[in-house]
Amino acid sequence: MKRTIIKNAEIVTMDQNETITHGDLLIENDRIQSVGPTMQSKPGDYVIDGTGRTVIPGFIQTHIHLCQTLFRGKADDLELMDWLRKRIWPLEAAHDDESIYLSALLGIGELVSGGSTTIVDMETVHYTNEAFQAIAESGIRALSGKVMMDKGSDVPLGLQEKTDDSIRESVDLLEKWNGHDNGRIRYAFAPRFVISCTESLLTQVRDLADHYNVFVHTHASENRGEIAIVEHDTGMRNIAYLDHIGLAGKRLILAHCIWLTEEEKTIIRNRGVHVSHCPGSNLKLASGIAQVPQMADMGINLGLGADGAPCNNNLDMFQEMRLAALIQKPVHGPTAMNARQIFRMATIDGAKAVGLENEIGSLEVGKKADLAILNLNTFHCNPMFGTDPISRIVYSANSSDVETTIIDGRIVMENRQMKTIDQTFVLKESEVAIERLMKRAGIRV
Repeated sequence: MKRTIIKNAEIVTMDQNETITHGDLLIENDRIQSVGPTMQSKPGDYVIDGTGRTVIPGFIQTHIHLCQTLFRGKADDLELMDWLRKRIWPLEAAHDDESIYLSALLGIGELVSGGSTTIVDMETVHYTNEAFQAIAESGIRALSGKVMMDKGSDVPLGLQEKTDDSIRESVDLLEKWNGHDNGRIRYAFAPRFVISCTESLLTQVRDLADHYNVFVHTHASENRGEIAIVEHDTGMRNIAYLDHIGLAGKRLILAHCIWLTEEEKTIIRNRGVHVSHCPGSNLKLASGIAQVPQMADMGINLGLGADGAPCNNNLDMFQEMRLAALIQKPVHGPTAMNARQIFRMATIDGAKAVGLENEIGSLEVGKKADLAILNLNTFHCNPMFGTDPISRIVYSANSSDVETTIIDGRIVMENRQMKTIDQTFVLKESEVAIERLMKRAGIRV
């Protein structure tokens, strides 16, 4: 049995009582066996000195595009539909198997080094198997799937697919990867959004998700222009349409949900749909500010996600937490979206969104050992006396404060050194890959 002990640390558990304690945390194999009481190590134990450190549940990012990490800085200062049509879709169409693999590793390296241990990822049309390979090698926990796009005249040829091909390729990937490594990797059907999917595809996704008992992950109501197109095509707004065809349910994760009517918010609440709030992306694309306080008050489950590197431009949960809190306060007052509420979104509520609240999202005995160790003994986090540890994390800390990240009981980063990804290789080869993709896509520097 493999045992790891983190000794003498501040432990932010995020259990039902949001307990914060000081002491030790014992990991046996992939699960937490003890939290709080000081214990003696045994011969063979791996001991991490947690003195002056803060241990938190690993962040759960509920909306990510690993396939887009290579596009960081290549689509700045554009509105959503122009961003897609002029840059992102052409670059996604230019991808090859090697570039997808590198893009995924680049993104995962950033995520892990910032304390994110679980992601909900949406890939592109092709080469998703290579992204799964990167996920498998890196050790990150992921819910991921091939993007599905069988509709749209302005979509590059390289992203156009037939309905049957999209379904077949998705099912093949699901049957290969869903449940891989004792469930660390799971599959989610990922129709891009209503604009790019026929009703035939969406209803087949509905039935297949029920058959395989897997999640569906899509975008909805991110942009008013997008909503106008959906209304023109279907006669309904996004959420009403998804509900009309039977996709709204407890296994649906919707990214963004900025422009919602009261009827749509009621549908989301009544159907148990999960919403991923992406404040950094929403601000940069000028999409708008989601009505998060109202959704929270209604009992809608909300997670947080950075979205993709070309619309953020990073995958940093610390920035997302801070933004999620601050952007609501000018309208709703200083007590709106308080630090503890935001931290729940980044941890246990994210776990609920992926159906794993009994496995991850808090540091409790019996749960998976997914966690991050922070060093907050820094200029930007001090003084600590008299401050709430969770407020310190949400409002003051940043990703460089993460020293060690553990996923499924495995140390994937220790003392800022990656254990599962060759950083030098990924950084070097990523530069080569993006130059190749930009030439292929006809995009000039």
